[in-house]
Amino acid sequence: MRYARYETDGRVRLGAIVGADVVDIASLSSKAPETMLDLIGAEPAVHEALGKRLSDPGVERVSLEDCRLLSPLPNPGKIICLGLNYADHAKEGGHAVPDYPALFLRAPSSMIGPKDPMILPECSEQLDYEAELVIVVGRRCRHVAAADAGSVIFGYTAFNDGSIREYQRLTAQWTAGKNFDGTGALGPCIVTADELPQEASGLRIQTRLNGKIMQDSNTDQMIFSAFRTIEILSQIMTLEPGDLIAMGTPSGVGHARRPQVWMRDGDTVEVEIEGIGTISNPVMAERLSA
Repeated sequence: MRYARYETDGRVRLGAIVGADVVDIASLSSKAPETMLDLIGAEPAVHEALGKRLSDPGVERVSLEDCRLLSPLPNPGKIICLGLNYADHAKEGGHAVPDYPALFLRAPSSMIGPKDPMILPECSEQLDYEAELVIVVGRRCRHVAAADAGSVIFGYTAFNDGSIREYQRLTAQWTAGKNFDGTGALGPCIVTADELPQEASGLRIQTRLNGKIMQDSNTDQMIFSAFRTIEILSQIMTLEPGDLIAMGTPSGVGHARRPQVWMRDGDTVEVEIEGIGTISNPVMAERLSA
């Protein structure tokens, strides 16, 4: 299943994407979950029932061209991010390949959805792109072995981990550079784990800036796989439905290029992951109120 949030006729709805259309989940059952978080936490039987109803030829569909996709999960729990999880990216930044993942957190206030402007803050000229796979946690868990991690993953989505490099480098940890408002783009939908290869491995991942390919790699190049990451994180903390785990970015980021490349006001940046889709965002300079 491919679940999304969308707006049409002035109303926000929870939907299932079928080809080039979307179906309102509420139209499939009077007992359908009302929010994405409810849907993520629902029992497997709920998703099976929704899937069966989707095959009904009488189900009303709306073209994706006639609606606006929104952030699939506007109220995530924890947003846990891995740094340096592709060896080529670690090397291009002058770092050793890690034996343990570099971890940091993002705030929900930094997140945006498809087509929302990615904000270049007034205090920076170094807004960088980072294409990333995101795990969506589906079940509350602690101390999960890698062999069992598939049972706690609801699905996957795409993420542009927009980074303000001047601020990222101010201290040894990266919180400042990773939490500016409007810099983390999530979407376009959440694809359930059963729709993708195990651990979402072997998927092409790209960033395009104004149509030019800037990053082009594959999720099988990750150092710490999805299942291993669940094992590591669940040793530290309880994972809960709606938590997001951003799995790091491959090489090709702007700060490692010569000359360096930064996103500018008026640019368009796209992150695409095979089997999940593309999230596209315009870049807009911050306008400070008088």
